[in-house]
Amino acid sequence: MKEPWVVTLSIIEIGISYKSQYQQFTPPFDIPASWEWVTLDDLAFYKKGPFGSSLTKSMFVPNGKNTFKVFEQKNAIQKDASLGHYYISSEKFEELRGFEVHPNDIIVSCAGTIGETYVLPNDIERGIINQALMIIRLFDSNIQRFYLEYFDFVLKNNAVKEGKGTAIKNIPPFDILKSYPFPLPPIDEQNRIAKKLDTYFELIQFIDDSRLNLFTAKSKALLGERIYTVKSKILDLAMQGKLVPQDPADEPAADMLRRINPKARIITDNPHSWNIPNSWTWCQLGDIFHHNTGKTLSSSNRDGIEYEYITTSNVYWNRFELDDLKKMPFKENELEKCIVRHGDLLVCEGGDVGRSAIWNLDRNIMIQNHLHRLRPIANEIHTSLYYHVFRLYKYKDLIGGKGIALQGFSSKSLHQLVIPLPPANEQKHIVAKIEELYSVLDDIEASLRS
Repeated sequence: MKEPWVVTLSIIEIGISYKSQYQQFTPPFDIPASWEWVTLDDLAFYKKGPFGSSLTKSMFVPNGKNTFKVFEQKNAIQKDASLGHYYISSEKFEELRGFEVHPNDIIVSCAGTIGETYVLPNDIERGIINQALMIIRLFDSNIQRFYLEYFDFVLKNNAVKEGKGTAIKNIPPFDILKSYPFPLPPIDEQNRIAKKLDTYFELIQFIDDSRLNLFTAKSKALLGERIYTVKSKILDLAMQGKLVPQDPADEPAADMLRRINPKARIITDNPHSWNIPNSWTWCQLGDIFHHNTGKTLSSSNRDGIEYEYITTSNVYWNRFELDDLKKMPFKENELEKCIVRHGDLLVCEGGDVGRSAIWNLDRNIMIQNHLHRLRPIANEIHTSLYYHVFRLYKYKDLIGGKGIALQGFSSKSLHQLVIPLPPANEQKHIVAKIEELYSVLDDIEASLRS
């Protein structure tokens, strides 16, 4: 059980001029050391629209000189400040001046369709909000974009659950909203997160368009590129330990590796450009997989029994093409070295170096020498995760690419490839999450091809 923290804002690091009160709550999840836990109340001023008889339709007047606009729920829902035709007199405006909107205020719909947010533009008409809206005014406008994204998340996930009423739900009471814990990164990191969100929002928009059959050839190609980017990012997050949470009860990967392979080399220096959780370790691929290549095709070698075999031309990413398989003879002492069984990971030594697939067929097959066959040394090693490792390394040009990449993939090179090793249970969780996310993207790709 996590201990409650007493938290205050880091004024210099985060850039908020407002002096926070100490807030006590239990952090719902871990955040980086450079972030701060605050509450929504630390960040903004909130005010809900007038209640009861303070503002009724009988008080509205025609738009004219010395009249003031009444902003409605549809302004927030449709993201348009110009909508609506309700106005009040200057006398009524003075009476309700506490509900006046300012440029860059955030208005939020509070009844019926709840949680829709909209930032008012600089050139808005002077006016007030009605009963179905709430004003949020940030103490520091620099955090507005990140705040909006997270506040939207909070409302969508909690407003209905906490809302009161039956047929029409309302925004939860302010004491619930204001005490809601908020993870606040430094300004520069907020901007990077917002930029990354833009990429994903563009993808979502393309997906929506696809459902309406509005794709041109150009937009289909662009969506394909976006899906490629998203898949790469999913793997990137997975191999940093950011796709699923760590479980402190799991056996640390270094202890697991010492147990299943006492001769393994545990690598303490980070060999790559990303970090891994403390419960993970770096190791060599050959320390967690038995591996070997198949038989060299030779016209002079005619001894043995003929078996069908596959080579690099049969192996594609996560699939096999098995039409017109050829045969060659294998001696009895070559069978165990060259046979592929269900669950083995096959990796191309040449051609498209590193291209990989898991043999999930129920029948066995033989391999030629330009394929590596990998078989885990223990049940704690989940082969599917390392198919994704090869995929990520290919994305990053760490195999058969540029810079520090391996131009070829000899057995020695494969053995010495440095890879991340998570705890056994986390390996399973990572694979399940990758497959869950990929299934949606794969369906979209299939619809594009059709």
